[in-house]
Amino acid sequence: MKKIFITSSLLFASFVSFSQEITPNEALRYAMDNLTGSARFRAMSGAFGAVGGDLSAINVNPAGSAIFNFNQATISLSNYNIRNSSTYFGTRTIENDHDLDINQAGVVFVFKNNNSSSGWNKFSLALNYENNSNFDNQFYTRGVNPNNSIDSYFLRFANGLPNEGGIFLDVLDTAFLDQLSFIDQQALLGYNAYMFNPVEDNPNNSAYVSNVPTEGNYYQENYTVATGYNGKLTGNIATSFKDRLFIGLNLNTHFTDLTNIISVYEEYDIDPSTGLQSVQFDTETYTFGSGFSFSVGAIGKITESLRLGVSYESPTWYRLTDQQRQRVIAYCPDCGSFNPLVFEHDLPIEYAAYKLQTPSKLTGSFAYVFGEKGLISIDYAMKDYSNTTFRPRNDVGLESLNTFMTDNLDTAAEIRVGGEIKHKKWSFRGGYRFEESPYKVDLAMGDLTGYSGGIGFDFGISRLDVAYAYSRRKMNFDLISSGLNDSSRLTAINNNVTLSYTIKF
Repeated sequence: MKKIFITSSLLFASFVSFSQEITPNEALRYAMDNLTGSARFRAMSGAFGAVGGDLSAINVNPAGSAIFNFNQATISLSNYNIRNSSTYFGTRTIENDHDLDINQAGVVFVFKNNNSSSGWNKFSLALNYENNSNFDNQFYTRGVNPNNSIDSYFLRFANGLPNEGGIFLDVLDTAFLDQLSFIDQQALLGYNAYMFNPVEDNPNNSAYVSNVPTEGNYYQENYTVATGYNGKLTGNIATSFKDRLFIGLNLNTHFTDLTNIISVYEEYDIDPSTGLQSVQFDTETYTFGSGFSFSVGAIGKITESLRLGVSYESPTWYRLTDQQRQRVIAYCPDCGSFNPLVFEHDLPIEYAAYKLQTPSKLTGSFAYVFGEKGLISIDYAMKDYSNTTFRPRNDVGLESLNTFMTDNLDTAAEIRVGGEIKHKKWSFRGGYRFEESPYKVDLAMGDLTGYSGGIGFDFGISRLDVAYAYSRRKMNFDLISSGLNDSSRLTAINNNVTLSYTIKF
């Protein structure tokens, strides 16, 4: 049966800082872009770097707000549908998640310069909120592992990480979770789940061996539930020179609120009257924090039809804090007087805050406008994920994580193509995007392919738009963050519908 758990899905490695375990997934969760925003923007797959004239477009190129001719406000409502298909040792499972959210709201004010002798004919001020990432997601994977148990996760900590000795038995017998480091907390959880026993002839009582049956064929489950968001509030200023050159600046405030729940369950096919029968390991992590970034951009109108754009988005500098609760549930008829035995935190443990710097992004854009009939637009963006960095640098675990990301992450390209055709008051739109994997070897996470389309109707002073966006990506997902090297293969399919209302004033 299903057990509830949280996870930061994707990878095969984990790293322990002085206070907690952090994986490269945590960085990618905030470093990777998602297609979000208004319906018009999403219908054209976000290819707006040289187009502008849309509140979501300023996230691609800040100069885009100077394209507006009127004050304008837009609000967008999105329905998210995520379908996760997982295969683990030949067993396939499917999990769906739905969510409805106001994902965008913004306003732009346009100020025209009536001084005919000045080439700077107008400037604009905009304020826009977007839910950059809706973290609501869940998936379930199960199967029979012929060789490996999750005992390796707990033994890894009990026997000590590299250059570190094992935890002493008297500590395991007397300590409480909140009195220990994260490393020793994991050892204590495993010990109280009867996952391992001390080596009998070890004089220091600091070496341990597994208590899990050695016959293999371990039935394993993993159920992931994540809820939360990563929001972005943008203040924008842009100006136009003779309606030929448009330049702009964004100052962005980021804020995140994420709850991740991971439950790993393992069952043993042995005599039901004796020995360890099953273990469940639950982790709930609440991550919150804020960040800052800026971006600059320019759009040049080469001719009345041809536009070129370029923009730079700085790294985002986050400060994040984790609160965590963990528990183990073990069923072992001859291990103790209580079955099942439950061992857990009484209160969440809050770890020291840490910093994350995501990579910067450079985008070049091309657009051709067919008068009032429509347009075609192409954006090409580059982001070097190997520049992703956790701090403080004096944390050995975080420094190892930074080295891992430098060695294994890569520069990834993204291409977005969008088009719009207008007929009377109707607009018909379509788009395509392709995003390379952030990894040098893309087995951990593959490339993303997406398609989109939509329509709009112009009422004169207002407009109603609707869009549909589809994307697909394959990746590996670890049953547990470390120790167990067997991954399930996950195919994530996103289907989103967005409705936007725009009014001019």
